Amino acid sequence: MSPNSTSSQANKPLTRLSNIKGHINMEGCNPTVFHDDIVPLAPEDPLFGLMAAYKKDDFDKKVDLGIGAYRDNNAQPWVLPVVKKAEELLRKDPKLNHEYLPIAGLADFTVAAQKLILGADSPAIKDKRVVSLQTISGTGAVHLGGLFLAHFYPRNPKQLYFSSPTWANHNQIFSNVKLPTKSYPYFSPLTKGLDFDGMRSTIEKAPEGSIILLHACAHNPTGVDPTRDQWKEIAKVIRARNHFPFFDCAYQGFASGDLENDAWAVRYFVSEGFELCIAQSFAKNFGLYAERTGVFHFVTGAGPDAQRTIARIGSQLTLLQRSEISNPPAYGARVASLVLNDPELFKEWQANLRTMAGRIIDMRKALRSKLEELNGKEGSWKHITDQIGMFSFTGLTEKQAVKVKDDAHVYMTKNGRISMAGLNTGNVDYTAKAIDKVVRDTE
Repeated sequence: MSPNSTSSQANKPLTRLSNIKGHINMEGCNPTVFHDDIVPLAPEDPLFGLMAAYKKDDFDKKVDLGIGAYRDNNAQPWVLPVVKKAEELLRKDPKLNHEYLPIAGLADFTVAAQKLILGADSPAIKDKRVVSLQTISGTGAVHLGGLFLAHFYPRNPKQLYFSSPTWANHNQIFSNVKLPTKSYPYFSPLTKGLDFDGMRSTIEKAPEGSIILLHACAHNPTGVDPTRDQWKEIAKVIRARNHFPFFDCAYQGFASGDLENDAWAVRYFVSEGFELCIAQSFAKNFGLYAERTGVFHFVTGAGPDAQRTIARIGSQLTLLQRSEISNPPAYGARVASLVLNDPELFKEWQANLRTMAGRIIDMRKALRSKLEELNGKEGSWKHITDQIGMFSFTGLTEKQAVKVKDDAHVYMTKNGRISMAGLNTGNVDYTAKAIDKVVRDTE
């Protein structure tokens, strides 16, 4: 008998023993309690699914108008020059370390963020009735605000209203914290502008004390903002119904290129004495998408007990934050803090903002001009230039949005929203022709 056959014979009992053990372990044993009727397969996130499809597409003229991230005229991510300077300063700082931040985050950053959104001369800041916590970007700020209101907002039943349409993640965030939601009309398919009457009427009819989520500027996904007079009317209705305003501000300075202009609505509500909260993101206006840099602010109303009130609110927000993330990440906050607190760097940041906002405004003009040249109808695409910020609601139907992707490899979300930052001088004409063709083919 060969040595190999001897070894084979010796291993057989071990193999049989392993098989017996396997059968014993499997009998009557369920490998999971999380069956598909309990944990169904979740649908793919539509936006990130669109992004994945774009990356797989090898068509040389493909155009990405889906994801909301700034691109330069060469369709490349743009690291702001002022951010590069701040990063260099950080690298040279001998005291830089990787210790935990406090639960509320980097104080130099959150204090500067307060002044940015509320104004350095804000009565709320002077009266010390604002509390601010650093969050995981604007998403984390919306979540923290929703969580706090779900725990402590003294209305029963609670009800939060957001615009129809709104940022896709709003619904999931508030659903996860068990905050019931409804919507108010916002975008008019007929005018491709604001349905102000529908918005005002619904907010007016909402149960007293409802929470009203408002986009501070550059509404996502429509790019349609109320005028200042309309904001004043909205404030009157919210005041009359004792509603609670919750501002989501993701585009300050990025929308118009003017930090003061883009913060106007928030500052107006504060000046009118509202108690409110604000979710503030630094992803777009600093280009710090991956650093997840944001702040949640709570402003209580003026009064003799305002400071005690804000101390109580701040203490509960800190407890919630501790159980959720413990401490926020430091890097993005340090970059933003350096820029916000240095007059020269701040001035350069403002110039960087004007560069981004200005290029997007130029692309709006170019797209509208080419579309109207193709269809021969002046003013037919006026809504493209009337809208503001990162996104534009084109008015394309879901069928048209899918067809323009399939036929021309122009990627946009199914509701016809396009990221204006994805356009450049090299693809705007191609995009306009693709949109014009799909509109003609489906009329």
